[in-house]
This record gives sequence, structure tokens and C-alpha cells, in this order.
Amino acid sequence: MIEKTINVERMENVISVFGSFDQNLRIIETELGVSITNRDGALKIGGEAESVMHAEKAIDGLLGLAARGEAIDGQNVRYIIKMVQAGQEDRIGDIAQGVLCVTAKGRPVKPKTIGQKTYVDAIKNNTVTLGIGPAGTGKTYLAVACAVAAFREKRVERIVLTRPAVEAGERLGFLPGDLQSKVDPYLRPLYDALFDMLGADSFQKYMERGDIEVAPLAYMRGRTLDDSFIILDEAQNTSREQMKMFLTRLGFGSTAVITGDVTQIDLPADKVSGLKEAMRVLEGVEDIAICRLTGADVVRHVIVQRIIEAYERYAKDKPPVKTYKPRPKGPGGRR
Repeated sequence: MIEKTINVERMENVISVFGSFDQNLRIIETELGVSITNRDGALKIGGEAESVMHAEKAIDGLLGLAARGEAIDGQNVRYIIKMVQAGQEDRIGDIAQGVLCVTAKGRPVKPKTIGQKTYVDAIKNNTVTLGIGPAGTGKTYLAVACAVAAFREKRVERIVLTRPAVEAGERLGFLPGDLQSKVDPYLRPLYDALFDMLGADSFQKYMERGDIEVAPLAYMRGRTLDDSFIILDEAQNTSREQMKMFLTRLGFGSTAVITGDVTQIDLPADKVSGLKEAMRVLEGVEDIAICRLTGADVVRHVIVQRIIEAYERYAKDKPPVKTYKPRPKGPGGRR
């Protein structure tokens, strides 16, 4: 057991790092198995040598983020602890860099993990970006933020958001209303992200002017989209034909982002996911980036991260499914 002392110049940063009722402090103590006390303007960390070293680096990183004006919450704390344990503490400062855009309520939107920063940088630097990862990693939300930023800066003339309506051949017919009313439930996550960025009034104005278009993937056939920022969401549910059709819609001055989660494919078992095929086909193609986000990049409630990790463990440990193959029939129809 050892004890380490960290001298702090600005106590307001310590208050920000510790959180309400020291909840962030409790997370550090629980995750690393250390004890932390605040005495006379200094933080004292006690515990095993390696754990104390990790706690010191994590607190230094959090204090640095707080000094840059970053809000510290439980998600930040857990993520930075994992970065320190992985030996990536020198990259903690990268998290605080770059505001993509400001929402209608004045909240800045920025990457919260290294994986998200890599994803955003790829969108900025490539014509086509594939963002693959589990739920809660910000694939769609960050893509919409990049689209709104490009639109506000007049780098593109319109935003086009689309996703496949997987059940279009089956259940949509039972829903009331015209075709647009039937597909709106499938497009709701895209509407929600745009409402958050632009506000309902601005969103409606841009929709009426045609500056923003939200439509099912089937509407894309036969079009060429110039000077547009195009987002294909839930791409794991596209067929290989739909994916190729979408990729060939791209016109001059346009950017495309394709997002999806290959662990949540809703296609019939006999259909190949267009996203999975595109990941293989487009690997290494110039001006196309493939970003793979992981459970470490989840920015929702911590329970979402735990659920994803549990499913990943289950998938690794699960025995392969045995399929029944009937024996060929002999003479007289006997097996």
C-alpha cells in the first residue's frame, strides 16, 4: 500500500471533477480500488501501487478537461479510467478538441471519445465514411451534427437523410395515412436529431424549401445528388443492391456518411447485408474511410455499455448452432 499526493492550484476544478456529492470520486475509488481524500488543498490517493498510479493519471486528465471548461460526468470518468488502464492517457486532451455545431438550445456538440473523434475527422476528410458500431456510440447524431455544420457554413446546399424501411413489404400497409405517413416512424430518429440541432421552426422552414430532405431509401433510385450531405442510417438493413444504388447516387461536391450496426440486422436470413458487403468491398479504396466504434465509445447510460459487453461475451461463448440435414431418401422413399 502506498499514498500519493496531488497538489491542486484551482479547487473549482477539483469540485467539477468530484461531481455532485463526490459521485465521480466514488466511481474512481470503486473502479480502481483506491481511497481518495481532499485535505488542505491537496488530494491524497491510497492503495496498491499500480491502482494509485492509474488514479493519479485519471485525476490529472480530468483536471485538465475541467480546466478547458469540459463538463465532467460519470461517463467521462469511466472512459478516462479505461484510457489510463490502456496506456492512452496522453490522448485525453484530444477529447476536448473541436465543437461540431451548437444545438438550438445552445448546447455544443462535440466528440466525447477518441473513437468518436476519429469518426468525425474521417467525415471531414473523406467523401464517403462508413461508421459501424453498437447502439449509443453517436454514429447518427454526430453525422447529423457534421451535416448541419456543413450546411450552416454553406459547404453544401442541402442535407439528405435516408434509411431503409425493412418491413415495407409487410406491415406498413396496416398503418393509416399516405406513404409518407407510413414511413415516418422509420425516419423518426433522423427527425429527432435534426430537431435537436436546428429547432422545430427552422427544421420545418428548411424542409418546406427543400434544403433538408428526409426520405426512405427507395426514394433515392434514379437520382444524382450534387452539393449535398447525405446520411444513410441503419445501413445494416440494406440489401447489396440497395447499397450499391445508394453509393452511386453521389454527385459533385457531396459527402456521404453510412451508419449501421452489423449486430442488429433485421433482414431475412437468406439476404446479405449491403453494409457488411460494402465493408469488404470498399476497404482500402481512396477517399473512403471505414470507422469501427466499440462499446468503449457508448455515451448513453452506463447500463447500455454493460448490456453491449454482455452480449459480446455471450456471442463469443455461445456454441455454434447445429442445423438438421435430412438424409437422402433411398428406394421407395425410405431413409
